Amino acid sequence: MPSNLFVSMMRTFVPIVAALVLSWTGRLGIPVDSNAAASAVALGLAAVYYLVFRGLEWLAARLSWAPLQRAAGIFLGWAQPPVYGGKDDDVRAALKRAENGGGGSAS
Repeated sequence: MPSNLFVSMMRTFVPIVAALVLSWTGRLGIPVDSNAAASAVALGLAAVYYLVFRGLEWLAARLSWAPLQRAAGIFLGWAQPPVYGGKDDDVRAALKRAENGGGGSAS
C-alpha cells in the first residue's frame, strides 16, 4: 500500500502533467501562442511550489518539527495535511448507508 505522501503527490501531479502535455500542442503541429506558453510555465511553477512545500511538510512530520510542518501547510492552503479514509470519511459513510438500504431508493 503506497504512503499518503506518495498518493497525495500523485493526485496533484498527474493532472498537472496531463495539463502540461495537453498544452504542448505545438509539437503536434497545432500553433501555440504566448498565452499557452505562459500557461504551461505557470503549471510547471505550481508543480514545483507544491513539491517544495509538501516535501517540507512531510519532512517536518518525520522529524516531529511542528512549527515547520504548520508553516509549510499554511503555504499549501491548510495547516494540516489531508487524512484519507478516517472514521469521519463522509463518502465512505454515505456508501455504507446506501449498501444498507438507507439510500432512499423507492422499490
